[in-house]
Amino acid sequence: MIETVNVPLPGREYEVRIGAGLLSRAGAEIAPLLKRPRVAIVSDENVAASHLATLEAALAAGGIESVALTLPPGESTKGWPQFTRTVEWLLEQKVERRDIVVALGGGVIGDLVGFAAAVLRRGVRFVQIPTSLLAQVDSSVGGKTGINAPQGKNLIGAFHQPALVLADIGVLETLTPRDFLAGYGEVVKYGLLGDAAFFDWLETNGAKVAGGDRDARAYAVQRSVEMKAEIVLRDETEQGDRALLNLGHTFCHALEAATGYSDRLLHGEGVAIGCALAFELSARLGLCSQEDPSRVRALLKDSGMRCDLADIPGDLPDADALLELMGQDKKVVDGQLRFILARGIGEAFVTSDVPRDMVRTLLAEQLSDR
Repeated sequence: MIETVNVPLPGREYEVRIGAGLLSRAGAEIAPLLKRPRVAIVSDENVAASHLATLEAALAAGGIESVALTLPPGESTKGWPQFTRTVEWLLEQKVERRDIVVALGGGVIGDLVGFAAAVLRRGVRFVQIPTSLLAQVDSSVGGKTGINAPQGKNLIGAFHQPALVLADIGVLETLTPRDFLAGYGEVVKYGLLGDAAFFDWLETNGAKVAGGDRDARAYAVQRSVEMKAEIVLRDETEQGDRALLNLGHTFCHALEAATGYSDRLLHGEGVAIGCALAFELSARLGLCSQEDPSRVRALLKDSGMRCDLADIPGDLPDADALLELMGQDKKVVDGQLRFILARGIGEAFVTSDVPRDMVRTLLAEQLSDR
């Protein structure tokens, strides 16, 4: 069964299609968008080994010719060298403005290829085929594209909405348990930021989602996408409400920088730890009950996810250095750190009114527990 979530942005409407088997029918899904039967695919070596042949066969079955570029896997790909390589390859393939570029992969590929599509000939259309849970529920929807800089994550980019998103639940079964759980951190985030009933559902059904139940996974992806779409419609370019999607990310981006954007800490793991820290900070500020951070940490722990700084292997900088890294975040306004905090589960809000000393103390305590 295929579910469809519409993202009705005026003049840039698109569908997010969710269900098992979508990769095998990608030709039929993409064909209506094409002016000529040809697409350019960009993937990474790991994803291509598992899924590129299936996509190429599905396109060929629909009479669509394809060319493909495979990039190295990993967060380090999301920078200028591979971005430049991708744009120049697309130009070599004579990709025109009316053509379609397909991003086949996780968040790194989706962000990089989306940005390449945004700047190529001042904007070509692209289709997202997210192959990780994190990409299906978060990065493939909403049009945020970009690459990392030495100064921080996602500091170079553009808003460029996809023409279509195909979220094949079946491909999630090829993920390692760690990669799947990293994406689950973003799923939990949606319950925390605006849907307490969804968080309740995750408390009851988390084992099914983690265990591979396709119906449970499909619902988790669908509800996450619905929530993201609702927020994007209200605030496409992150002037207000869309910042709520960054729950946990101010902490997360600092931790990713501190670990060198390496396999020591996957993005979704950083989000999970960041959400736990945000709720602990909220409780210390008297915004929510102490029971709320306990529920957050219990759900993360019961799902086998990381939720503390102690769960990150290797050395970390001290609290002052982590605060300095947080100051590089995109959400800094007039030098003020912006946090997404919560008055309870499902009741997140954006604020700059957070005492730095309280943040430093929280980080120092967590670091001392390592």
